[in-house]
Amino acid sequence: MTLTIENILLVGSILLFISIVAGKTSYRFGVPTLLLFLTVGMLAGSDGLGGIKFNDPKVAQFIGIVSLNFILFSGGLDTRWSNVRPILWQGITLSTIGVLFTAVTLGLFVWYVTDFTIYESMLLGSIVSSTDAAAVFSILRSRNLLLRNNLRPTLELESGSNDPMAYVLTISFLTLVVHQDQSIWSVLPLFLRQMLLGAVLGFAFGRVSRLVINRIHLDYEGLYPVLVIALMFVTFSATDFLGGNGFLAIYLCAVYLGNQELIHKKTILRMFDGLAWLMEIVLFVTLGLLVFPTRILPVVGIGLLISAFLILVARPLSVFISLMPFKMRLANRFYISWVGLRGAVPIVFATYPLLAGIAKAEMIFHIVFFISVTSVLIQGTTLSVIARWLGVVRKDETEPPPLPGVEDDPLDKPKRIMRTFVISASCPAAGLKILDTRFPRHAVIALILRDGTYFRPTGATVLVPGDTLYVLSDDESQLADVQACLEPQAKIPAGASEDRNEGG
Repeated sequence: MTLTIENILLVGSILLFISIVAGKTSYRFGVPTLLLFLTVGMLAGSDGLGGIKFNDPKVAQFIGIVSLNFILFSGGLDTRWSNVRPILWQGITLSTIGVLFTAVTLGLFVWYVTDFTIYESMLLGSIVSSTDAAAVFSILRSRNLLLRNNLRPTLELESGSNDPMAYVLTISFLTLVVHQDQSIWSVLPLFLRQMLLGAVLGFAFGRVSRLVINRIHLDYEGLYPVLVIALMFVTFSATDFLGGNGFLAIYLCAVYLGNQELIHKKTILRMFDGLAWLMEIVLFVTLGLLVFPTRILPVVGIGLLISAFLILVARPLSVFISLMPFKMRLANRFYISWVGLRGAVPIVFATYPLLAGIAKAEMIFHIVFFISVTSVLIQGTTLSVIARWLGVVRKDETEPPPLPGVEDDPLDKPKRIMRTFVISASCPAAGLKILDTRFPRHAVIALILRDGTYFRPTGATVLVPGDTLYVLSDDESQLADVQACLEPQAKIPAGASEDRNEGG
């Protein structure tokens, strides 16, 4: 079947539906959903049952870049600074030095066991040097493992921030393969420019985006996620245009935004969570379509050898070397080594040699695809087993998943105390949005009484004199923070507090 304008929506929607159904049932058999998405794409492709003819690396690369924007941005929004701060330097070291050591170690091994040139070998090592954010985020979160000693934020920070390093190494060694007269030192300015501009512009666009989101006045709540999507693509494209690393910029921009007070933040987070899942499915199915399984068979032997070396030698060696300056249990280091999942990102990066037209491009692509599949299949299916074997799971072992249909809303969480606060004309919060009052996060404004009418506020709600705020909290000490936010002019009516034990 050849994809046309007339049938692409039908075929795409059918593949999406099959992928979702396959993902729903996959964990009964311990198979990661991402591997099922790849399989769906391969079965629908030219060598599969569907017979869909798709062999356009340029389109696949475009879909991959767009998908990675959503996946990295969603992962950044979900990254809590309070969880990341204690392990910040470990994560940065793993995502930079660890990626470099992995690329060099694997590249030297490939050079030794194949007829690749040293630069072609380093190119292959660079392509598979980073852990895959989509794979790590989806597998860790779906398994709900409660890991000890900040292991989970370490793994998520590494996987979310190491793609830029792998991208720069891939582009650098691809340049050396294409222009063999250049020395390795000639790509150093490219590397420094990409990383430094990516980091600086990521934080800069994050600050600008926060101001735009909170200051713009949109009539519909549903437009705010659309606004954030626009800001995300502006961040990526502008950073790339200026010579910086767009992947690093959007991740840092998202981390910054995820830890700020934003108007309709809950709506934005939910929207991006759904979009990230959609992009993961689209990305893996597309890459599955691009692959010809019959062409993978000739590289199975060398692919298995390289994959085994990556999993058992290169990844552990890079982790142990990069984490040498830090105090960490041996079991934690081994587990970080094992969670070196390769997924869609290396396959997307492997399209760059295809488009550059280098001699070994097709072989590199299929080796990378085989490495990604074996990594998700072997490492992804054993994360829980290895975690318990190494003793890095907390005593309660797993976090119970949320009940179906229950929203993560502050009002759904039990609060013992309700107190009302009246905003006077001289109150410093009068005339300000709730978002701008630095209202304590552990308290909730459940309702506002204004001119005889009750309504539920949002972060964009402007407090006006005469408003009565119904505030829920857990104890009196937390209400003191609310009082400090609204005082000295905020009035607390006598007898306006009420103890309510909603938990029973």
